[in-house]
Amino acid sequence: MAIIELSGISKSYGAFDALRGIDLSIEEASVTCVLGDNGAGKSTLIKILSGVHEPTSGQLLFDASPVTFSSPRDAIAHGIATVHQSLAIVEPLSVWRNFFLGDELSGRFGVLRQAEMRSVCAEALREMGIVIPDVDVEAGNLSGGQRQVLSIARAIHFGARVVILDEPTAALGVKQSGMVLRFVAAARERGVAVVLVTHNPHHAYLVGDRFTIVKLGRQELVADREEITLEELTRQMAGGEELEALSHELGR
Repeated sequence: MAIIELSGISKSYGAFDALRGIDLSIEEASVTCVLGDNGAGKSTLIKILSGVHEPTSGQLLFDASPVTFSSPRDAIAHGIATVHQSLAIVEPLSVWRNFFLGDELSGRFGVLRQAEMRSVCAEALREMGIVIPDVDVEAGNLSGGQRQVLSIARAIHFGARVVILDEPTAALGVKQSGMVLRFVAAARERGVAVVLVTHNPHHAYLVGDRFTIVKLGRQELVADREEITLEELTRQMAGGEELEALSHELGR
């Protein structure tokens, strides 16, 4: 079932068209991959889904009803969480403090229920298969992959139905990327709709259920996994027709 449906979504900044006629269906318990190079329009799409910007035209449906997100808080209230490439992790704070950041549990006179938060955090991470042995460790000591999965786990724990991931593996090595992609697959198994925004077709194909390629604000490809191979996805992402034309022109 589709949680979010975009129909003809466009966004203009003056005379510049950042997005032109985007159609996208984001379904529960699935991973939707949005691929494109820098400047393709991926960031604008994220901002529309997360309530930072409103589209210039087109329609956005949430649970089959038309909706306009007036702010990020509005999108969050609908269960849409965005994990940005620059993570909102406070390095000097512990893992459990970061897990509850902005949603702290407090008792009488505003006293933080630290023991309870520490216990809930440890149990939630354990339940989601995330290995962080000591939730008292400072978040700054975590690996890049651990920081990513901590941010995703936090969003899921606090009720996100849709998690948007902005280039979650861009700055990670192979092992850390694998950690993140395994957790993306695990989130899907929990019924969460994941939007994976990336420029890496190999990472997308490992976990993706459907793919869309955006170039200069336009959709160049929309395909379900069974409709496309990794080779074809990579070719399309790299601009296969343009490369073939160039190869012919150069006689290569």
